[in-house]
Amino acid sequence: MPVDPRSNFARQLGLFDTTLLVMGGIVGSGIFINPYVVAQQVHTPALILGVWICGGIVGLGGAFIWAELAAILPDVGGQYAYLRDAYHPGVAFLYGWVLLLVIQTGGMAAVSITFARYFLELSGAHAPEWMVAAAALGVLTFVNCLGIKASGRTQSVLMLMRIGAISALVIGGAAFTGRHAAPTVAERGWSLPSLGAAMVPVLFAYGGWQTASFIAPEVKDPTQNLPRGLVIGVMGVVALYVAVNWVCLDSLGPQRMAATHTPATAVMRLALGQQGATFIAGAIAISTLGFLSQSILTAPRVYFAMANDGLFFRAVAWLHPRTRVPVVAIILQSVWTIVIALSGRYEQILNYVVSMDFLFFGLTAATLFVFRRRIARGTMRAGCGYRVPGHPLTTTLFVLICGWVVCNTIYRYPKNCLIGYGLLLVGVPVYWLWSRRNSQPI
Repeated sequence: MPVDPRSNFARQLGLFDTTLLVMGGIVGSGIFINPYVVAQQVHTPALILGVWICGGIVGLGGAFIWAELAAILPDVGGQYAYLRDAYHPGVAFLYGWVLLLVIQTGGMAAVSITFARYFLELSGAHAPEWMVAAAALGVLTFVNCLGIKASGRTQSVLMLMRIGAISALVIGGAAFTGRHAAPTVAERGWSLPSLGAAMVPVLFAYGGWQTASFIAPEVKDPTQNLPRGLVIGVMGVVALYVAVNWVCLDSLGPQRMAATHTPATAVMRLALGQQGATFIAGAIAISTLGFLSQSILTAPRVYFAMANDGLFFRAVAWLHPRTRVPVVAIILQSVWTIVIALSGRYEQILNYVVSMDFLFFGLTAATLFVFRRRIARGTMRAGCGYRVPGHPLTTTLFVLICGWVVCNTIYRYPKNCLIGYGLLLVGVPVYWLWSRRNSQPI
């Protein structure tokens, strides 16, 4: 029989650590590189900044929804628990299945290789990229196995370093570059398809707030601190992202911004020469390491919840008696990440996870309708008075936006999506086997 694990976890993370954890799940190396993607689709400063602001509003809407869900159900696994209790354990299992198989580990594999490349470039060392990536994953895995306090502090320090690096980029670009953008004769027009193409990567860039919900039992007063951390954290990321795009536009202009695949590097090179470019390389290395740290801290709690429900190997639900963290789940994720990194298939995996990610975003947001109805009927307790502003309109809009991203991704990349959903469907018989095994008497 599954047990309630909430009393077994150590509640060590306060509001400050939780807020940085939320930000750490969103901010990666992409903000130093990806602003050019939007500039290639929409070509005026107002539209470029508008897209990032709109994406931030959508991300904030998601944070509000997850905040209420966290207040209602502060269970281990977060999003997994919402899907399980609102719909069916099978739906939650499929989420955990693709999270472990491709979504989380595929992203971690790609990021670990990125870290290895920048580390080797900065250090001048000579070693295979896979070896450096595996070493980084090994060190962070060891730290996370020491306990939530050690892993939380590590994640907080890395996030503060990222905030410092982004702040230095913004201040340095604003103070030392001036306006280097060449005037244009005429700005190119825009269309709804180009606007939509710009919004998809922006929405994906704002994703990641949901991972903080995975560790609810390890947050002090989770029904208060987790919702607050979600909202404050996403607002902080919106401010950082808009500031980076503003300084890139101010320093490079829309055309030069669209023409370079490394706009942040270009800005810092204008400001400080080669030292500025080296600084950005270091900032990207820190960002990748921070993302890996956050991923190792949060996602294994989902696999723990699956195992605790009898839908995965029982050993994965083991908590170390002293550190009170799911050591087996943490090691399992890191080992599978290393396997993907060694296989060289991580880039292909990233191509077909976007649609699945937003499918589960939409399904999870819709659980709020289920829980609100149960609360109104008196069959479920309310979440300490925390309510999503504008519900049901804002929640419905968020679900529709997620559906639009899924449909748009399927339309643009049908082959990749077919592979992704094929992997998702493979989880159906796997769930049937696990649930059947769990139902048999011991």
